[in-house]
Amino acid sequence: MASQGRHTNDLTIRVATVNGSGSQSSNLVLANAIFRLGIPVAPKNVFPSNIEGLPTWFDVRLSPEGYQCRSREVDVLVGLNAATWDSDVAGVKPGGAIVHESAFPVFGPLKRDDVTFYPVPFNELAKKHFEQGSLRKYLVNMVYVGVLAHLLDIPLDAIETAVRGQFKTKPKAVETNMSAVRLGADYARENLPKRDPYRLAPMEGLTEKLIFMDGNRAAALGCLMGGCTVAAWYPITPSSSLCESFISLCERHRIDPATGEKKFAIVQAEDELAALGMVFGATWAGARAMTSTSGPGLSLMAEFAGLGYYAELPGVIFDVQRAGPSTGLPTRTMQGDVAFAYTLSHGDTRHIVLLPATVEEAYEFGMHAFDLADRFQTPVFVLSDLDLGMNIWMTPPLKYPEKGFDRGKVLGAKELALLESWGRYRDVDHDGIPYRTLPGTEHEDAGFFTRGTGHDEEALYSEQPETFKNNLDRLVRKHATARAAVPAPIADESGKAVAILAYGTTHHAVVEAREQLRAQGLEVDYLRVRGLPFAPAVGDFIERHERVYVVEQNRDGQLYGLLRNELPADLIGRLHSIRHYNGVPIDAAAISEPLRDEERLSTAVTA
Repeated sequence: MASQGRHTNDLTIRVATVNGSGSQSSNLVLANAIFRLGIPVAPKNVFPSNIEGLPTWFDVRLSPEGYQCRSREVDVLVGLNAATWDSDVAGVKPGGAIVHESAFPVFGPLKRDDVTFYPVPFNELAKKHFEQGSLRKYLVNMVYVGVLAHLLDIPLDAIETAVRGQFKTKPKAVETNMSAVRLGADYARENLPKRDPYRLAPMEGLTEKLIFMDGNRAAALGCLMGGCTVAAWYPITPSSSLCESFISLCERHRIDPATGEKKFAIVQAEDELAALGMVFGATWAGARAMTSTSGPGLSLMAEFAGLGYYAELPGVIFDVQRAGPSTGLPTRTMQGDVAFAYTLSHGDTRHIVLLPATVEEAYEFGMHAFDLADRFQTPVFVLSDLDLGMNIWMTPPLKYPEKGFDRGKVLGAKELALLESWGRYRDVDHDGIPYRTLPGTEHEDAGFFTRGTGHDEEALYSEQPETFKNNLDRLVRKHATARAAVPAPIADESGKAVAILAYGTTHHAVVEAREQLRAQGLEVDYLRVRGLPFAPAVGDFIERHERVYVVEQNRDGQLYGLLRNELPADLIGRLHSIRHYNGVPIDAAAISEPLRDEERLSTAVTA
């Protein structure tokens, strides 16, 4: 057995199976068992957009440093998909290990002398030990968990604890699945002498205070804590589980225990446009409401997004981004909606956009979005992505909110009684934000017309050119006020000439990329943008650096383009764009390699 070293707790395990084979449960058991050993893990599921039959891969990355981005390198492969066997084998790094169905060929073009093959007759074992039926194919996956447990020194009690957690609503399934795990471990012990260097060893102090959660569930919990009582939605991958989680949370926490009365409303609309219209109807009436969608649904919402912006209606839209355009790769991740969401609608429109990078922020921004929507009386977009939304992440426990809701400038009957007059779209505080009333306010002056057409300060219909221009200018002032209200960017700098600027889940790759660059003698500062419009601190950061590399997961450098539109002319030349857009979560090398090459070129030109 290999001694402690760089092959201990520092590897990526890839499981290659087919969609619909039931491997998700076993993969989560594997990740949870390793996590319970105190070893930081970063699970990444790359799955197809059909129900069954196409290739799927599940990576479990382990690193003592706690890196949460994917790695390009595969150290240990579980190969159970004949259709991808050739490419899966080719993707394993030299010195790696491959656990595979023994019927798969390991000769000819696939012959590799630089890896260790561990053949296991998975199908034969299943036929011999499990009854015919759908359960058999699911239990095969637990067999490979047992094989890995033996080869990597994962204690079976850690596996069993993870199995109990996975099947907590089906306790009878625990022993059935553990029998498959033990079958795999016994087979490996008797037939697979250890010939690779990889192993796991318990660690302390790295995972004790952390939990596992996916971003969609965290955002749903943020909605609950943020006072949302209405959700109108249309299912779409990868956002569906956000509303599904919100529904389950409401059914648990928003039903009066005495009367059984539901204190929430859920509407599955006929399409995404209708869903957003229902959101604005609910918020106009005084409720807090949201919808969740992805890129194609966001496209359908454009008309109502403009109404919300111009009529000044609160509402929260969660966009869990996927690869586009069109249907694109519906089960792959990207950051391709940033520019679109920021200006969604025809005409001159600018929205508030929040850019969470972690599960904690998915939760916190989920709450904060409702305060911003009420305060600024406008749609607020929360842009997650498939990687954050659907993958599980290590995260500190989410904190209970410490302050109440910010409903913004709402006039009640008492306030109206003190005013000689008021105008729904009048800017009395010079921040661009008018006052509003809610339907049912018992005062004769409370009523007004909510208009998506031209209107003056009193909400009266108007087509006067100067009135229309003044209204648009006021909306610009309101947007400028929001610069100080969106989540502030986070900077990590020490006066270096070169910096990285990123947002969303790209952050996790930046963390490791900076370490890679540091090891190569290049120190870089870092700024993470967390919301639009840009805070003044973003321009200040860029001004302090000679070159700033804007890293994002889309083809066209969308945030890079937004920065170029809004920065002073003398700062634009300092920006450089690094883009990753193949649909698979970005890795550190996708940042460090092009940045290092650009810096070498810049140094050569300067010299």
